[in-house]
Amino acid sequence: MSATATAMPAAASAVTPAPKSATVRTSVRVPLRFADGYSTDADVMTFIGLVDGKEHLLLGLGDWRVALEESRDGGEAPLMRPHSECLTGDVFGSERCDCGPQLREAVERIAHSGGFLAYLRQEGRGIGLYAKLDAYALQDAGLDTYEANRAVGHADDERDYSMVAQMLAAVGADRIRLLSNNPDKAAQLEGLGVRVEAQVPTAVHLTAANARYLAAKRDVTGHLLELA
Repeated sequence: MSATATAMPAAASAVTPAPKSATVRTSVRVPLRFADGYSTDADVMTFIGLVDGKEHLLLGLGDWRVALEESRDGGEAPLMRPHSECLTGDVFGSERCDCGPQLREAVERIAHSGGFLAYLRQEGRGIGLYAKLDAYALQDAGLDTYEANRAVGHADDERDYSMVAQMLAAVGADRIRLLSNNPDKAAQLEGLGVRVEAQVPTAVHLTAANARYLAAKRDVTGHLLELA
């Protein structure tokens, strides 16, 4: 699962102020085990004061405290992934997307280097579970994932990462290496005052069932994907 990090340009001069501060509510050590047998532990954090009022989580993986200390001393920024909830992919193993494999990959890579995974309650790129399944039906009729979103009355991507900036600030992480193929995540976080020092792409989890989906992400929204 090797990938090459892309260095991020210097932050733009006009930076959107970060939302109001949030604080850690609870931190609980949780053992994680995936279907393929990989296991690790995570410090799962809940928060007070998240801007949208939803129950998002931040998972501290590996030696995340050491990674933070080294970052504050001028060392490498911790690896971090904002991962939007996908019931069909994360839980049921659907191959219509690459969400489940990306979650599995991210946990291992972040645990290895020390860092964070934000698990965000933004199903279907923010449109919700029912609307996502409505969009699936339209994809079966020939629309791509973005066309289907528009057809059910939503934008291509309705996600907002303000709560990620809040959670990172609450644990003292002001600079990260972003584990994501999505340039919008990097742009939003930079605009919220999080210094994204590199965008590290995930592996390409290509199947016959998700080929059109991944191609649309590459072609429409500029995801960092190299598809055969």
